[in-house]
Amino acid sequence: MRAATYASVAVAATLIAVKIVAWVVTDSVSLLSTLIDSLLDLAASLVNLLAVRHALTPPDREHRFGHGKAEPLAALGQSTFIAGSAIFLVIEAIHRLYNPRLLEHGNVGIGVMIFAIVITFALTRFQAHVVRKTGSLAIKADSMHYFSDLLVNAAVIIAFILVTEFGWLHADPLIGLAIAAYILRCAWTIAKGAYDMLMDRELPDAERARIEEIVLGHPDVVALHDLRTRASGPLTFIQVHLEMDGDMSLYRAHVISDSVEAQLREAFPGAEVIIHQDPHGIEENRASFA
Repeated sequence: MRAATYASVAVAATLIAVKIVAWVVTDSVSLLSTLIDSLLDLAASLVNLLAVRHALTPPDREHRFGHGKAEPLAALGQSTFIAGSAIFLVIEAIHRLYNPRLLEHGNVGIGVMIFAIVITFALTRFQAHVVRKTGSLAIKADSMHYFSDLLVNAAVIIAFILVTEFGWLHADPLIGLAIAAYILRCAWTIAKGAYDMLMDRELPDAERARIEEIVLGHPDVVALHDLRTRASGPLTFIQVHLEMDGDMSLYRAHVISDSVEAQLREAFPGAEVIIHQDPHGIEENRASFA
């Protein structure tokens, strides 16, 4: 995970350097949008670097459940950065709509965008690999942002071609507005994911169904109830009550629970699993949700 954060910081810093030069040369509002985006990428990536480092800190006496909530906090901050960049871009694009300009040195802008696409694509592939292995929300948010950059950079190339080759001066600010709308959508997606994790939202239905399948797959488990799940950064928490034959020994019930726990940990690496054993058929107060 740390390697992914270092890589994103390095890519953002490189893109900022080349885009500053390209923007000064071309005076393109769509290219300015990608420069602003890269500046925010760098800020967000630095926040992610610190957040991921903190989230990986082992549990301590004051934080028995670990420090995983640092990740959604960082993602929430990222969404604010992203939304702010989109609003600034909207203002600049509207101004340019009323004052269109012919872009200069279009080849420079196109060359920079192609370079940006190549190194950004390489970064997103590496981040996707890390997300598949760790499930990190902060890295996922960062990867989503950089993936949107691929589309943004492609749109800027189109803007340069339309303006320099066909003289469509309004193409530059119009594409800038379209990019701003897409960036706002990405900000909302990231913010929602961060909010869900901070509020301990249940795991997706498919993952809960997988948990139920594993639990009920044990021949000695009759039923289950009060399944509760949540995620905290790279950590997953699973709590469940197993219903078993009330006549079996406590030792046997313990062995069965350990077996189910081991299977859940195999399916959800790094998960913290808490299992309560109940005799089947005993009525008790249970949480009921629609």
